Amino acid sequence: MKYLLVITLFFSSFLFATSPITPLEAPQNINYAKAKLGEKLFFDTRLSVDNTIACASCHKLDEGGDDNLQFSYGVKGRKGVINAPTVLNAVHNFRQYWDGRARNLQEQALGPIENPVEMGFNMKDLLTKLKKTEYQKLFKKIYAEGITQESLTESLAEYEKTLVTLNAPFDKYLKGDSTAISQEAKKGYELFKQKGCINCHHGVNVGGNLYSKFGVMQDAKAESLGRYNVTKKKRDRYYFKVPSLRNIEHTAPYFHDGRAKTLKVAIKTMAKLQLGRYLSDKELQNIEAFLKSLSGDMPKMRNIYVP
Repeated sequence: MKYLLVITLFFSSFLFATSPITPLEAPQNINYAKAKLGEKLFFDTRLSVDNTIACASCHKLDEGGDDNLQFSYGVKGRKGVINAPTVLNAVHNFRQYWDGRARNLQEQALGPIENPVEMGFNMKDLLTKLKKTEYQKLFKKIYAEGITQESLTESLAEYEKTLVTLNAPFDKYLKGDSTAISQEAKKGYELFKQKGCINCHHGVNVGGNLYSKFGVMQDAKAESLGRYNVTKKKRDRYYFKVPSLRNIEHTAPYFHDGRAKTLKVAIKTMAKLQLGRYLSDKELQNIEAFLKSLSGDMPKMRNIYVP
């Protein structure tokens, strides 16, 4: 038993040292009073101009943190033009949105509220509206300044920081449990590295830490210009933030334009467009098994805030 423990610890430390992917850990330094207030806001449709859309409308926590639609619908049934990314583990993205226009979760929280297609409000009118509700008292308990743009977006961001999906089988495998994933998934991880997928999808979020051109090896026929919309630099055309692959089995359809309806199609498409490779059915199956092992525990829609 003693030798088995030594071997297990060695295996675990070796994987940590050699794997380009690192396990998720529980969120740290969370102000839970602000997070609970942010949770209440996250599920509240009053943040939209016609009281129909909440953050949770497009980011369903029991469905992978997105809405499983190609494009989301906002106020007055208006249809968006880009696929809603998952909010789960978004705290680990180096930027927010597909084009990276928000530096952090707090900046991102403002976007949907003031987007005419999504929630259709402007912050001044929203703050006036909320000050006539129970939020006036709730915010005063936590923020001396009460409800402001800063306090509202900060509390939303503080809640979203808690949306981390722990205990993925692959994370357990990295920590030394060799039985946590199947042999098929292990082969898939080796293929994932050998084929070059790991070049863009690595780190704690298995992505979310750089931009990449959509269609490196072949024209992807993308309509959205990606990062170019922010920088207006020609070299940034069709560059997008590389998405996290955590919980990827739950976030179909895939890519910024939602063109891939299944995970297998997404893998095949990425291999062709980004790497110039064609995968066999068995390779696809193995890589898919690995990607499914990245699914962790989903946060619950608890609405635990008690005034």
